[in-house]
Amino acid sequence: MATESSDGEEERKLVGGIKLLMVDSDLREMTKNAAWTVSSCKPGNGVQCLRDDNYETYWQSDGAQPHLINIQFQKKVKLRLIALYVDYKLDESYTPSKISVRAGNGFHNLKEIKAVELLKPTGWMYIYLSGNDPREFFVNTFMLQIAVLSNHLNGRDTHVRQIKVYGPRPNPIPCQPFEFTSAEFLTYSTLR
Repeated sequence: MATESSDGEEERKLVGGIKLLMVDSDLREMTKNAAWTVSSCKPGNGVQCLRDDNYETYWQSDGAQPHLINIQFQKKVKLRLIALYVDYKLDESYTPSKISVRAGNGFHNLKEIKAVELLKPTGWMYIYLSGNDPREFFVNTFMLQIAVLSNHLNGRDTHVRQIKVYGPRPNPIPCQPFEFTSAEFLTYSTLR
């Protein structure tokens, strides 16, 4: 279900969640070498909890909203999907309800590319970064910012248990404009 917000940007409402993380095989996790920062955190619940693959730990903000998660890349990358693990049953008022995803070259020129409303989410929530143009599958960026604008039940601080960011797998054959995926095509992909 999609609704129009006042500034003309499309806002999506996401309900539910998936317990197991499932992504297409043509996507890979992109943030292993990225620099992660958060706007604030409680001691023991820092940015490392977003990346530890443990659903029992979480990043907890400590301060005024919006709560920010910044991911900076060393070079411009193509991004397709953000997967967030949140749990309304455990976190209640700490669970994010409105999220804004922003992209740009740095802090000085971030632009909102997606606004999402989460309705009592439990599990992995998928946010696809494709634009309004159906030909746009990826976002090319140096920096991604996830802003938690509000929480369920008007909560002040927020809990996010895991974040994964996915982009396309590189073409296995350098300088090859076509992407050969089957074993038979790969055998004929080069000249002898």
